[in-house]
Amino acid sequence: MRILRRKDVAALQAEAAADHTLTRALGPLSLTTLGIGAIIGTGIFVLTGSVAAQNAGPAVVLSFVIAGAAAVFAALCYAEFASLIPLAGSAYTYGYATLGEIFAWIIGWDLILEYALGSVTVAIGWSGYMVSFLHDVGLDVPCTLSAARGALVTCADGTTAHALFNLPALLIVAVVTTLLVIGIQESARANNVIVLVKLAVLLLFVLGAARAVATHFWHPFIPPATGRPGQFGWGGVTTGAGIVFFSYIGFDAVSTAAQEARHPQRDMPIGIIASLVICTLLYIVVSAIATGVVSYTRLNVPDPIAVAADAAGLGWMSSLIKLGTIAGLSSTILVMLLGQSRVFYAMARDGLLPAAVNRVHPRFRTPYVTSIVTGVAVAFFAALLPIADAANLVSIGTLLAFVIVSVGVLVLRVRQPELPRAFRTPAVWLTAPAGALIALYLMWRLPVETKWRLAIWFVLGMIVYGTYGFRHARLGRDS
Repeated sequence: MRILRRKDVAALQAEAAADHTLTRALGPLSLTTLGIGAIIGTGIFVLTGSVAAQNAGPAVVLSFVIAGAAAVFAALCYAEFASLIPLAGSAYTYGYATLGEIFAWIIGWDLILEYALGSVTVAIGWSGYMVSFLHDVGLDVPCTLSAARGALVTCADGTTAHALFNLPALLIVAVVTTLLVIGIQESARANNVIVLVKLAVLLLFVLGAARAVATHFWHPFIPPATGRPGQFGWGGVTTGAGIVFFSYIGFDAVSTAAQEARHPQRDMPIGIIASLVICTLLYIVVSAIATGVVSYTRLNVPDPIAVAADAAGLGWMSSLIKLGTIAGLSSTILVMLLGQSRVFYAMARDGLLPAAVNRVHPRFRTPYVTSIVTGVAVAFFAALLPIADAANLVSIGTLLAFVIVSVGVLVLRVRQPELPRAFRTPAVWLTAPAGALIALYLMWRLPVETKWRLAIWFVLGMIVYGTYGFRHARLGRDS
């Protein structure tokens, strides 16, 4: 039963109050923009088009509504935990305090996959937009250095070639990793500027394209099912919701920065809930306008928002949208790599991973080893892998984290109802089960291949836990 040993919440709170290893530099605005930086990225600039074209049609709007509803339920549970246990680690730390070490390991191992593949996916998307933008201004990246190894690419002169590796994806990960090593405050400031740029671009698109909406593009709103799983019909809408859930990893990333918030009991709930509400509204409006100015069948492209802008007669905005997308995806990579390194940091602090991972830079006061290790791994895979299935794996990982957090809130309410909670999940006996059940349903709607890949990662994680984590856990040594 030692695999179910739990951390004491009071001890965690005392540790959070006494541990000044990481700099507490983030206020509510910075936490909100961190969330927006992660949520407004690949989901709105890439997945909007592919999900509309392949799964839901104009009802991609409903896919975002369903995913947003599940995210709201989970976000309220996250907000209670983040204000109660303001330590790095997010769902991993919450699972350790409520369900036990084995569940904490499972979700921590899951978050490692989630953030790493999320960063890889976004870096590849960033590369596509950057290559396109540079072509617009007369600069061409060598085609053999613009995509995953072995991918067939079209060169500037019209010929085709097989790519060697994705150089732009590698470079953006290297730049962001360097920024994260230098400091959290500097990273947050850079993210604030980037978020302002991409919000301005999206608002320009909304205001400019709204007048060109033609309602006939919304008919049929839910295209009839083709008979293939997840392709149109209501099944396509729910499958689309599972896929676009990739977009909502952002507020989970906010919670990983709890140990760097100035007043976490107050600021963490604000950052989590505000970023989610703002981004969900933007997703719904932008996807409705995009499918209202051009047929959804034309949106299965790397830059669907730029295609919609062209169809709306905003050709002058195409390069601007690409520039805003590049900025937006940059901040998403930043926040995902931030979340990944903080989960590593928390697991190493607890002894489940080697202590070397837990080192903090003496000058910058950042977990630089985890940032560098994460950056190198993500850069390697972003340079070599295609984007195809990574988004689905990130979605299923995010959904699993939401299930554990939602269940954990209920467990802690039963086990320790007397704990003072700065933020309490409203109607918790409705909110938490709804969050867990919707997340489980969306996991079930994802492709079978995605579930098998998650299962393989789970088995690998159990081997690592059995051979290292279980024997070296700090909680086991202390007891």
